Amino acid sequence: MAKDSEAGGFAAKDYHDPPPAPLIDVEEFTQWSFYRAIIAEFIATLLFLYVTVLTVIGYSSQSDVDHGGHICGGVGILGIAWAFGGMIFVLVYCTAGISGGHINPAVTFGLFLARKVSLVRAVLYMVAQCVGAICGCALVKSFQKGLYNRYGGGANSLAEGYSTGTGLAAEIIGTFVLVYTVFSATDPKRSARDSHIPVLAPLPIGFAVFMVHLATIPITGTGINPARSFGAAVVFNHSKPWNDHWIFWVGPFIGALIAAFYHQFILRAGAVKALGSFRSTHSV
Repeated sequence: MAKDSEAGGFAAKDYHDPPPAPLIDVEEFTQWSFYRAIIAEFIATLLFLYVTVLTVIGYSSQSDVDHGGHICGGVGILGIAWAFGGMIFVLVYCTAGISGGHINPAVTFGLFLARKVSLVRAVLYMVAQCVGAICGCALVKSFQKGLYNRYGGGANSLAEGYSTGTGLAAEIIGTFVLVYTVFSATDPKRSARDSHIPVLAPLPIGFAVFMVHLATIPITGTGINPARSFGAAVVFNHSKPWNDHWIFWVGPFIGALIAAFYHQFILRAGAVKALGSFRSTHSV
C-alpha cells in the first residue's frame, strides 16, 4: 500500500533507490536498445561539434579585421557560449530517453562511478562520442577548409598568459559544475520528492554548459568535454592543441569524479548509509 504524505497540498511519492548497474552486463549485447543508444550518442556528439565549431569559426572570421571583418562582428563570446549550451539543451532533450543524453565522456564517467551505467556501456559510449566528435569536426573542415585551418579548427588549448595549473583548475571546476548539475537534474529521489515541480532536465544542464563557457573560454576555450577537445585536436592536428591536450582529459575526469563523490556520498549520504548497513549487519 502506498504511503502518500500530504505536504503543502501535494502528495509526495514513495521512493526507492534504483539498483546499481552491474559492472559488466553481458545481456546488453543482446538488446537492440543498447546499440540504438550508442548510435544516438555518436550522432548527438557529431551534431554538437558540427554546430559549435562552425559557430566558433564563424565568429573568428567575422571579427578578424585583417581579413575584412569587424572588431565587433560575429556573435561574440556570449554567442559562442549560447551555441554550446543551446546545443546541449536540444541534444539532451532529444536523446535522454534513448541513451541518457550524455554526449560527453566526463558525464559518462561520472555516471559510471555512481553505478548508473555499466562499464561496457560507459566504454562504448565514450568511443561513440569521440568518433562522433571527429566526424563532426571533419564535416566542418570539408565545408570550410580554408577558414577551418586559418582559425584553429575550434581546437582547445591553453591561452597565453595562463599557467598549466590555472587551465587544469578551470577544467576541473567547470566539469564539476556540469556533472553536478547532471546528477541534480536527473536525481530520481528529487523527482519523487518534488513531483509537483516540473523539471525539464536538459534546461539546467544546458545552462550549466552556457555559464561555464562564459567563465572559461578566455582560459582554455572551454573543454569540459574530452570528446569535444579530442575531435577538434584530431582534425586540426597541430602541435599546440596536442601539447595541451592532456588537460582536457585529466581535468574533466577529475571534475566528474569529485561531482560523483559529492552528490552520491555527501548530498545523498551514501557513505552514511553504507556505514549504517555495515553496522547493522555486524551487530550482535
